[in-house]
Formats: sequence, structure tokens, C-alpha cells
Amino acid sequence: MTGMYKRKLARIYTNLRGWKTKRKILVIESDDWGSIRMPSKEVYDKCLKAGYPVDKRPYERYDSLASEDDLELLFDLLSSFKDMNGNHPVITANSLVANPDFEKIKADNYTKYHYELITETFKKYPKHGNNFNLWKQGMEAKVFQPQYHGREHINVSLLMHDLQKGNADAHFGFANGMPGCIPNGPGADGNKYVAAMRYSSEMDKTDKLDIFLEGLELFEKLFGFRSYSIIPPNYVWSPDYNEAVYQSGVHFVQGIRLFREPVAGSRKMIRHNIYQSKKIRAGQSYNVRNVTFEPTPIPKTNAQNIDQCLMEMDIAFKMGKPAVVTSHRLNYVGFIDADNRDRSLKMLRKILSASVKRWPDIEFMSSDELGRLVNGHANDVFTQ
Repeated sequence: MTGMYKRKLARIYTNLRGWKTKRKILVIESDDWGSIRMPSKEVYDKCLKAGYPVDKRPYERYDSLASEDDLELLFDLLSSFKDMNGNHPVITANSLVANPDFEKIKADNYTKYHYELITETFKKYPKHGNNFNLWKQGMEAKVFQPQYHGREHINVSLLMHDLQKGNADAHFGFANGMPGCIPNGPGADGNKYVAAMRYSSEMDKTDKLDIFLEGLELFEKLFGFRSYSIIPPNYVWSPDYNEAVYQSGVHFVQGIRLFREPVAGSRKMIRHNIYQSKKIRAGQSYNVRNVTFEPTPIPKTNAQNIDQCLMEMDIAFKMGKPAVVTSHRLNYVGFIDADNRDRSLKMLRKILSASVKRWPDIEFMSSDELGRLVNGHANDVFTQ
């Protein structure tokens, strides 16, 4: 069985259940906006020299804060396309609102965690000072719609525990302005510190929710509106949190077909299967990503990336589903390596160009727009 055939079967299964529509809706969900990762090419080289295999991990090799150039190039591309209603393709920019304040944490000798808003982080990077104004311009042009991803993409309790215990990898990352670090040496795993909502105890579980809710408040202060949807970092989430975020205005939970719920006091994770529009409670539902455009973390040839994305969109539309594309920020970042950004943008242009020609009635939406449509069930069919 070929890889593409397996992919088709998997996508057919993903699209079997839930809300249906005859409309051809395209949503692009992009995670991690605002969060730090690899601070610079200089730090990248320092990691390699110290033995950290950052060249083997796409998120360490390419991902960083998107620069002003990155934003302008992405927005220009999106603005060059329109659907039948005159709307541009829009990036649902699932955003973090804060990052660690490294100086304050160090000044407190790692005894207390401090954060700074992303607006302050942008000022500390060399090509990012105008970023938040550009975000606002993208919002006004309706090509960039922030939604909430978390306060920061950091497991605060785990990071602080390891800093206090003198963990060498944690201190190396901290000293170089990174959110933790991948372990050193052969067979190194990924960066465990970015799983922000993974908890180790019942107390830690409560603390993680408090952090998440505080971030929702900060999101509203930064952007002037509540986030209608969320996407839990690394798809790690407890259903016990749903009521609390609902009370904070969250009606739509983005994700993939599987969520992982931590078990307090254990390394085990409970797997939860979800499907498009699966009800959490009245007025609150899940959303499922059913199309992939991830050329950087899942490297293939340009043609393979384009063909797979269009094939998965076609399956979604034929099965009466919106095409919800997962496409993380690192695909569009050129601050560390401009070729990474330029390659992705060329492919995205081809995908959008093919989409408007193949489906003249295509409609571009953000996740919160789709969520309002789904939760209202406006003239559409819902099947269990």
C-alpha cells in the first residue's frame, strides 16, 4: 500500500463524522506566533558547537520569531488572492501572548518565574520592532487573525524545577535565550519544555489552568477582543479545563483527531478521539484539522507537498467538510534561514492559485468564523 493511498484512507476516516456543509470553506490554522524558539543564527551555531543536534530538529533549525520581512512577504502573498466573496485567504495565527523574562528570572536566582508580553519580546529582536503594528495591519487587511494558543509555549513548572536543580541542558538553553533545550548527545529527543499544558500532579494541573486563563485575559487586553477559539500547545489538554475556558469566552477548540490528556502522578497519557464539531457542551465544540501543509517539519518535494494538500482539500470538500489546514509558523519564518520561508511561500502560492481555479466557489475563513458557523448550524446538516 503506497504512502499516498494510506493518506487518502486516513483522511476519509477523519472526515466521516460530524458537521457537514455544501460550502467549500478553506481555513488555515497556524500555531506558535509570538513564541520564541531559536533566537538567532549565532545561537544556532553555538548549539551545534556545544554538541546539541539542532540541525536534526526542524523547530530548532528554522523556527524563530517571524521578522518584519517574514510578515510583509506572507501578507503580500495572501492579499493577492480573493475568493468569490472578495475575501483574502487568512492565516488563523494561533498566538502566545508572553515569553520568559530571562533577566528577571536570573536576577531572582531562578526562585521565581517572570514573563514579558510579546510586545516587549519583539523590541529585543533586531528585525522585529514593528511586528505588533504589522500584526494589526494584517488584521485590518483580514489576512491575519490571532486566536489563543497559550500564555507562553513553556512548561513553566518543569523549566523552573530543572533550573533550580542545575540541569545542564536547561541552563544552556536559558543562557542563550531559548525556551529550554533539546537534550545533548546521540539519540537526543525533542524539547520537552515546550509542552506547556502537561502537568505532573493535581496541584500542577490547577496551576496550568490558572496560567492558561491568565493568558486568555492578556490576549483580550492585547487584541481588544476575546479569543473565540483555542489550540492547546502540543495537543495536550484535559477535558476538565473546558468549562473554565468556556466561561472565558472560548467556544471552539482546535486540534487534530487525537488529544492527549496527562495523568497526574504518572507519565501516562489518555488519548481522546475527536471529530469535526464534536460537542463539548451547548455552544462549544471541537474542530479537526484535516489537511496538511507542513513543508518544513515534514519535508517532501515541493510537488509532493502541493499535491498532498490539494488532494486532502478535495477529499474534505467531497465529504461535505471544511478544509482545515494545519500549517505552523516555522514554515513561513526566514529569520534563521530565508530559503526556508521562500520555499514555503512559493508552494503556498501554487496551492492557493490552484484552489481558486479548481473551486471557484471556495470561501476563505478564519477559525473563529468557522466556529461561529458550526456552532450556529446555520442551514447545515449535523450528523453524529
